[in-house]
Amino acid sequence: MHTILLLSMPGGGEMILILLVILLLFGGKKIPELARGLGRGIREFNQAKNSIQQELEDGLDEDATPQRTKKGSTVTKE
Repeated sequence: MHTILLLSMPGGGEMILILLVILLLFGGKKIPELARGLGRGIREFNQAKNSIQQELEDGLDEDATPQRTKKGSTVTKE
């Protein structure tokens, strides 16, 4: 029963306390810089994820399309 309470999301008062601690630790001037860095990191992660996904889809499309031999006949990969 106690483990369920530990894993639950923090409430409104707890979120305010967390935000105040972050403000005290980093100061008002550092928080926008941290947010920009976090945004850049998320953007780069999504770009890398989309790039890998596109490469996988292209690889699957290449396997599904018939390949031409030197004599012009088609060969499908299995």
